[in-house]
Amino acid sequence: MKNETAVAALAALAQESRLAIFRLLVQAGMEGLSAGRIREALGVPPATLSFHLKELLHAGLIKNTQVGKFVIYRAQFEKMNELIAFLMEHCCEGHPEACGVAKVECKPTAAKRRRPATEPA
Repeated sequence: MKNETAVAALAALAQESRLAIFRLLVQAGMEGLSAGRIREALGVPPATLSFHLKELLHAGLIKNTQVGKFVIYRAQFEKMNELIAFLMEHCCEGHPEACGVAKVECKPTAAKRRRPATEPA
């Protein structure tokens, strides 16, 4: 990962609402969430949510997909893992286990949802 890419990702996450959105999408896993579900869960006004989603999309941390009449947002786990790896790249001279730092990599599994992601909020 290039420095510029890491800076863009970290800048996108350095805002309370965007961090909350990203964490919510990480929790949702590969199924993702519609904008309505995100808004419902976090209580963010629609225009504000749209702005924050655009910032996260621009940073490459999330992706959106049209499903019927809904747009589903998903965390980009590969980019998240790249960012974590970039931050930990030279930890303890390349031996993070010496510092007591565990290697972290997220590999979400598809989970059953109570309501389909395409169902309106």
